[in-house]
Formats: sequence, C-alpha cells, structure tokens
Amino acid sequence: MGFGFLESVYEKCLMIELKKVGLQAEEQAPIHVFYDGENVGDFFADIIVEGKVILELKSVRRVIRAHEVQLVNYLKATQTPVGLILNFGEEKVEVKRKVLNL
Repeated sequence: MGFGFLESVYEKCLMIELKKVGLQAEEQAPIHVFYDGENVGDFFADIIVEGKVILELKSVRRVIRAHEVQLVNYLKATQTPVGLILNFGEEKVEVKRKVLNL
C-alpha cells in the first residue's frame, strides 16, 4: 500500500492478509481492565491474532515510548504473551516486539 495512509487502512489490509494465510484474527478487539474485581477501563486492540499476539498499528513519524507502554499495558490486561507495534511511517515499516513477563 505504501506509506501515508491512516492506521485503519493498514488494519483492513492486514486482516485480508491474515485471512489469506488461515489465521484467526479479530480487529478492534475489546480489552477490559479490572482492578480489585471492578472494570476500570475499556480499550480496543487494533488486531489480536489467534488470541496470542496483539498487533498495535501506527502511522507516525516514529514510535515513541508511550506507544510501547500502551502495548505492554494491553498485554498485561489480556495476559497475551506477545505484542507487535507495526509502524507504517514515512519511509519504511518499523516493527517493535514486546513480550509479557509472567
């Protein structure tokens, strides 16, 4: 697709590609955050693949620490072991991997 599109365009393209290779994926997957048994927040992961990997998509000049923290928080809230930030920035695709330490 090239660079410069909104994240939602890349999300749709990735869903098509994941489906082509037979992977189960959910886009805009709800994440519920609980504290002391009560829901204290609701968020949405861009894509969760096979219930094992969260894909957080960006279309920014560069990935910043706040993006990485966001992904790690999603991993903690869902107990998902692995997350990837996929940044479709200005010149190339940047990938950052985060692993949940259980």
